[in-house]
Amino acid sequence: MDETFQQISVVGFMKHNGGLEFRKIAESVYQYKALVQEMHLNPGGITHGGFLMSLMDAGMGTAAYRSLGGEKRIATISFDIKFIAASTTGDILMGTAKVLRKTRSLVFMQGEIRCGDTLITTAEGIWKVL
Repeated sequence: MDETFQQISVVGFMKHNGGLEFRKIAESVYQYKALVQEMHLNPGGITHGGFLMSLMDAGMGTAAYRSLGGEKRIATISFDIKFIAASTTGDILMGTAKVLRKTRSLVFMQGEIRCGDTLITTAEGIWKVL
């Protein structure tokens, strides 16, 4: 599949938020990554949950979009995230997005983010084909 990551945040929210790199690693499995910066921290000094959610929504949403051939618009209609561990400035967050099932109108996804061997978050979501 794709050996190198591609920067996909050239405009919009995720570009403003530090960018997102993306690649396909297997049929129905994708990876994305981002570097935790100072602006991503909450007052407690760990990565803000809102940033983690945004990262997962963007990574999993891109995977859903590309699994449909990159021609149909989609929108997140359901997203459930679990916060497992913390990360902080300088950490590289590596996300994995897996397409569980596709219908004509929905894409069901599962994902996780890790920092090295540490599981940071898990999520499940549904994207609507518009």
